[in-house]
Amino acid sequence: MYNLEQLNMFVLSAQLGSFSACARHIGKVQSAVSQGIANLEIDLNVELFDRSTRKPVLTKEGQHLFNFAQAILQQARELECASKALTKHEENQLNIVVDDVLQVDSLYRIMDAFSQRFSATSLHVLTASGIDVRNLVLAGKANIGVMLCDFDTIREADVCYIGNVAFVPVVSQQHPLVESEIIEPMDLIPYRQILARGLEDANERYFPVVSPHVWRVNNQFSMINMIEQGLGWGYLPRHLVADKVEAGRLHILPVSFDHKDWSIPVEVVTAKGVTLGPAGTWLKHAVKSLLDPQPQL
Repeated sequence: MYNLEQLNMFVLSAQLGSFSACARHIGKVQSAVSQGIANLEIDLNVELFDRSTRKPVLTKEGQHLFNFAQAILQQARELECASKALTKHEENQLNIVVDDVLQVDSLYRIMDAFSQRFSATSLHVLTASGIDVRNLVLAGKANIGVMLCDFDTIREADVCYIGNVAFVPVVSQQHPLVESEIIEPMDLIPYRQILARGLEDANERYFPVVSPHVWRVNNQFSMINMIEQGLGWGYLPRHLVADKVEAGRLHILPVSFDHKDWSIPVEVVTAKGVTLGPAGTWLKHAVKSLLDPQPQL
């Protein structure tokens, strides 16, 4: 019966172009590789290589079986990784919930680094808004949360401040407010204000309600689309609207009451008294650098 070593010789010989190159790669003599592949051909009852030329070339049958051999070797590597993860007590699954405000490129770099370090751990990534993030963590539906700061959270969960996110007031480029050179609070009252908050948020936590005409949504991306369609004005994360502002689809309002961008603290949240395993501990440490120019991976 064929074995993984023979399959590896088969795949490497095809990839490297010769039995001798394969032998050098795995630290064996060429005759051992030639014999290993010959034995594999006997077990499979298929000629894998055409040896009539100076360098062996895959036959039609060999080309067909090459992908199967690669798949078996990949599954074997994954099995080995999974077994090693069990001996290290790594988690089978981790759930992380991230406020949709925090959909930044560094989040995906962290995920990529996580996948390379903990390939046997399944990562479930949830998005939510406001205190919905905290509530998912406290309910045990997420191991780690990353959210805009909520001062009530510190009484119920372990929190760590990691930085700030800048917000700016924006409207569609076709909105009447675009014509104003300076905007006072009274100028905003006639126009619909759009606010984002979590499903379980009872009130506005970060921005004042200026207009009597208010629409609310539970995620930032719906809010961006609504404002871009001219349905109202509102505060949005600068990093999420920068491209649209540059493209002329959104306009930052020159409000008199903001000398600088609104800056809202961000925190990492975990349930009190809960101990994370190796994968969770690494991920919690990594997301603490989410807002850094270069995440600490």
